[in-house]
Amino acid sequence: MSDPNFVNQGPGAIPPPPQAEPPKAPSRGKVLGVLVALMVVGVVGSYFGLRRQVEPPPVVTAPPVVDAGTEAPPEVSLPESDGRIRELVGKLSVDPELAKWLQERDLARRFTASVSNIADGESPRASLLFMAPVGAFQVGAAGANGRSQIAPVSYARYDVVARVLGSLDASGAAMVYRELKPLIDQAYREIAPPDQGFETAFGRAIQHLLAVPVPQGPVEVEPQGALYVYASPELERLSRAQKHLLRMGPGNMRVIQAKLRELRTALNLPTPAPSTPEPLPDQAPGQSETQE
Repeated sequence: MSDPNFVNQGPGAIPPPPQAEPPKAPSRGKVLGVLVALMVVGVVGSYFGLRRQVEPPPVVTAPPVVDAGTEAPPEVSLPESDGRIRELVGKLSVDPELAKWLQERDLARRFTASVSNIADGESPRASLLFMAPVGAFQVGAAGANGRSQIAPVSYARYDVVARVLGSLDASGAAMVYRELKPLIDQAYREIAPPDQGFETAFGRAIQHLLAVPVPQGPVEVEPQGALYVYASPELERLSRAQKHLLRMGPGNMRVIQAKLRELRTALNLPTPAPSTPEPLPDQAPGQSETQE
């Protein structure tokens, strides 16, 4: 099984530093956390602060001619956008954790890079190192088969992410997304393949995360060297990005996936055909949409 996920320290043990413990990666949930939070960040920043102001035309100088199909450049450059984004997006939630997330720099670039990574199934940890969860990954006592169950306290480390994301307004985000689009596109063009738009990548990223089934019952892991891997082959085959979400636990997954569905609908994002059917809410791993 590839992509080891957990440090094997035994029942209730605290693993080594975060770098040796994949679940402490920049909070996959947080990955989502930032994904949605920064999206709304940009969205609102554009609507309230990056909106082009209407001024009287100059007396002497005529405005430049712009083709109807050409998108106007953003009025605020990427390096200058962080302050306004922090100020405006911080008003979207009273949760103080959101304000902490927004203290980072290059918010637009972090957001687009995270979306791009998730769309490709890769870990967005490089852009989200500041969002590592507090506490260590823990498992229960190993059974006769050598397998252990992920301890509830491990999932609780991501409660704050689900709480913040659940408090964001998807409808409000959609209203301002169009206003911010030039700035987001500017950041995405720095890393995107030719001829690929951000909305396509955003739609793929959301679809990729919605394809992760919410486990029903305890999730078993088994030791593999110094690490833990999922005992279920279906879970172990998930991409790195999908495992980030899975490690947040069933309760947090439901909140985040519900918000992602709201965003996909509100923003009218493209929905690519999934390689595997998107599971229904609370669907167990391996079940098809026709099973109950």
